[in-house]
Amino acid sequence: MNNRNSLLATSFLGSLMVFGGPASAETIRIGIGHQSMVTNTVSGGIVLEKLGLLDEHLPRTGKYQDADYRIEFRDYDSGPPITNQMLAGKLDFGVMGDYPLIVNGAKFQETGKQRTRFIAVTGYNLKGTGNGIVVPAASSVQSLQDLAGKSLSTPVGSAAWGMTLKVLRDAGLSDKVTLVNQAPPVGAANIAAGKIDAHADFCPWSEIMEFRGTGRKIYDGSEAGIPTFHGIVVRDAFAQKYPEVVEGVLKATLAAQRWISEDPMRAATQVAEWTGVDKEVLYLYFSDGGISTMEASIKPQWIEAMKYDHALLQKEMDIPDLDFAAWVDDSYLKKAYAASNLDYAAMLQSVVSPTPRASGRKPAEIWFADKGIVAYDSTAAMLAAEAQAKAAGQSINATYVYDNLSGLKLFGKAAYLIEDPSGEVLAFMKKSDSERHIAERGGVPLSAAQPVAMLP
Repeated sequence: MNNRNSLLATSFLGSLMVFGGPASAETIRIGIGHQSMVTNTVSGGIVLEKLGLLDEHLPRTGKYQDADYRIEFRDYDSGPPITNQMLAGKLDFGVMGDYPLIVNGAKFQETGKQRTRFIAVTGYNLKGTGNGIVVPAASSVQSLQDLAGKSLSTPVGSAAWGMTLKVLRDAGLSDKVTLVNQAPPVGAANIAAGKIDAHADFCPWSEIMEFRGTGRKIYDGSEAGIPTFHGIVVRDAFAQKYPEVVEGVLKATLAAQRWISEDPMRAATQVAEWTGVDKEVLYLYFSDGGISTMEASIKPQWIEAMKYDHALLQKEMDIPDLDFAAWVDDSYLKKAYAASNLDYAAMLQSVVSPTPRASGRKPAEIWFADKGIVAYDSTAAMLAAEAQAKAAGQSINATYVYDNLSGLKLFGKAAYLIEDPSGEVLAFMKKSDSERHIAERGGVPLSAAQPVAMLP
């Protein structure tokens, strides 16, 4: 477990301290456990911390007029350690993925004395992209079936682990693939060194390995057909005592989501400086048509997905029951939306989904080192501009295209490109899909672009 404490003093570990005397003021500790390396959680953690958004939105009137806030951010590699710290009373809020959220709610309810409330979403992908299974770049493995008799590592208890359990079971591979528990950085390092056959992880690790040229995705979470998202839980005792503080945390989260959406390139560059995640990977998530949608409403689709996930967890891991009606609570979020002049009911009905080719797609893009993002009407036009730029010695950070079947945004260099008989250039996430298209409709494969980024 990697616990990177914030620069704030860590002596304020109690939930609150009250100082006596005529000029007494309550000191309210706000402990937030988050995951800065996880793209879908940044609007509930690292962005709040680095931009000071929480200070801007905490209540300062009424009973909070003289409050002295002590804000403590704690950074983790995955969700389960955050739940442990919340159970110990050392954290008040937790930002984590769908499977860890479910375990959090179930474990708290099992105590009979403590509870958490699921109060907001920090980022989502309706199709499940963000989770993925990667093999070393030079591996001969091209499909799930090729993993039979091999080892696959994953962070146990994570959203990617839950996805892996489901897909192996559905493929009849549960007893044919050896699962190994590995933290994301360890799994990524082992993929780069060729020490593990495959690694399953959550956002944005699959794309980090693709971008750095060390790994190749053979399974995307969208193929599982289950949404993936991250969100915020709060200890019920804290929420009941300080409801206005909970609203303040959520207003800050909404502000962070707006900050990301207003200028994805700026956000990607800034968050990269704070976390070490490649800015090009972050842009793949943050940008228009990208993998993540930063929006906080708790949609019915998320509840249904978590009920499905909970049933899977009970079957595979025998986790406790979870009363969803008592756990899910969007009352604080509704107030935060209203205070931010946003229509919560409208957002519940609005679900962003990748657009298949039949319905059109976003333009292809090049991120130039000197002039930023430039969009092109077609993949062919983008490739021509890329070739021209390279011939002129211009530096390119990354190129972006869209999967011909699902509409998911991809790195140009990680896609399988073909030239259709019509002359149009099409991109595919998987080699098998590009080969099927050629067999059924014709076309020729194009040579893969040379990597535009090297390992640091």
